[in-house]
Amino acid sequence: MKPILWCVLFAAVAQAPAAFALGRIADVEIIDRDTGEVLSPHYYRGDYWVAGRPGAKYAIRIHNYAQGRILAVTSVDGVNVLSGEDASFEQDGYVFYPTQEYDITGWRKSRAEVAAFTFTDAAASYAGLTGRPANIGVIGVALFPERQYSPPVTNAEPQFARPPAEESQALPAPSAQRQADAVAGATAPAAKLGTGHGERERSLVEFVDFQRQDAQPAEVIRIRYDSLENLLARGIIRRPPHRPTSAPEPFPAERAHFVPDPPG
Repeated sequence: MKPILWCVLFAAVAQAPAAFALGRIADVEIIDRDTGEVLSPHYYRGDYWVAGRPGAKYAIRIHNYAQGRILAVTSVDGVNVLSGEDASFEQDGYVFYPTQEYDITGWRKSRAEVAAFTFTDAAASYAGLTGRPANIGVIGVALFPERQYSPPVTNAEPQFARPPAEESQALPAPSAQRQADAVAGATAPAAKLGTGHGERERSLVEFVDFQRQDAQPAEVIRIRYDSLENLLARGIIRRPPHRPTSAPEPFPAERAHFVPDPPG
């Protein structure tokens, strides 16, 4: 069985309102890391959409509600966030213990670092710069329950399933050439939003074995994203109707004036 990456949690993450979370086995939310806001999903023609702010860092927050461990194979723009390969169900992912919550904040560079997820123009996104613009604008989480689970032995030395030489294998370096077709044919007026390969950040994980209950995921959560401007232009998010706060007055200075109360 292929080894799986497991995120080691050092602090609990504040849980967001359940109304914004998607999923049955585990909740999945998209967090604007600059503001701490949980991005509200908008349902439109069979898909959930969130509006990202260009330039903002974001995270994929996953909370396991299952009674056992689950594996979350996670993709951004059609790319596996751990390996940088074109995403598929059989690839490695993050393992979550029951009730465990964690923010996936970037492209995994080693056991100690990620390159931050950032909302950026599709042409400047990681998928765009590596010649894979077809699936820009979607986040996917495939959830697999575990076949069986043995509690870890306490106070034992960690066992790594991969040779140390492979532990720092980085994602392929983005090409300097931008892909113009990343935004070709877009129906929105502005450039389509994608996910950039941001600055390096500390993020610790360990390797752990995991056997899936089934080859196919028990649940797949798909969240599409774009800029607020584009979602409004496409009718995915509707603009609230403009209502004047008060009716206009033809002679605003001619209102009756009476004696005001004294101070205090």
